[in-house]
Amino acid sequence: MTGAAGDRSAVTRWGFLGAGFVASRALAPAVHAASGARLEAVAAREPDRAAALRPERVHRAYGDLLADPSVDVVYIALTNDQHLPWTLAALAAGKDVLCEKPLGLSVSEVGRMTAAARDAGRLLVEATWYRWHPRTRRAEELVTSGALGPLRRVEATFTFGGVPSDNYRLDPARGGGAWLDVGCYLANAVSWAAPGTSVASVTAQARRGSSGVDLAVDADLRLGPGIEASLLAGIDDVERQGLTVTGESGTLTFDGADAFTSWHTDSRLVWSARTDHVEHFPPVDPYRLMVEAVGARRCGDPGAWLPPLEESLQTARVMEAVAAHWQLVGGSTA
Repeated sequence: MTGAAGDRSAVTRWGFLGAGFVASRALAPAVHAASGARLEAVAAREPDRAAALRPERVHRAYGDLLADPSVDVVYIALTNDQHLPWTLAALAAGKDVLCEKPLGLSVSEVGRMTAAARDAGRLLVEATWYRWHPRTRRAEELVTSGALGPLRRVEATFTFGGVPSDNYRLDPARGGGAWLDVGCYLANAVSWAAPGTSVASVTAQARRGSSGVDLAVDADLRLGPGIEASLLAGIDDVERQGLTVTGESGTLTFDGADAFTSWHTDSRLVWSARTDHVEHFPPVDPYRLMVEAVGARRCGDPGAWLPPLEESLQTARVMEAVAAHWQLVGGSTA
């Protein structure tokens, strides 16, 4: 039951579907550290892994967790192909949902999830965790305020290597591939930097691995009159991250090697508009900020910021447009 508006004493009881790397290393510690949050239950294929997250109790089946009346919000930490069915099931069970990124595998899937949340009157939030970082929020403020002038270009990069051979990222049947794994960050940056724009044209190349997934995607987009984007995603490359947004009057850059993954570290935002500015941000845990914002909104605080679902839809549109137009090179084309 949703608490009274602004009820700071209310506790949001979290239930996790899945106990993998992100759930164990990031989300469970965030819930344990967050104000007004409790890790009520975890359901996982391996009960020992679920118990290691230190919930109040462990469920052996996902459906049992959804039927648990003590769970308020379900965090879905499953492989990408399972986001749609378990989000729909959680919403149908009367739960609010925080679902890992990418929210869906297609615009159609995200649309179905959005409609289901609206019909159920429940929260649905895509866990694009870097969006809660104060640096990202400040960058969005600068862009939307017009401080950089009319938007002209977004350049974003996120690559890394070393994916184990048995990891789902290399399995096309489970929603693997670089574009779904880290390309969603890049597409999301386009979505908040250029809200409401549509993709006018795409030139893209994807390098496919032997399993059939895309290992790297290099895309150039035209988003409308005078707006361009250059995006590079990869999961078998050297580790690189970068984000630069350029307007007619200025430019902003996420300085450093953690444009999308600043976590418990100092970070900087460098921007120019007539004069140069460098803004410093102390270490924060964006996962905890995300958990607290979901809980606060659920308990009736209208000031708790959550990304609108339209942003998730626009992110899906950008991703789908690139995937529909890329030219495949290397590996199998089956």
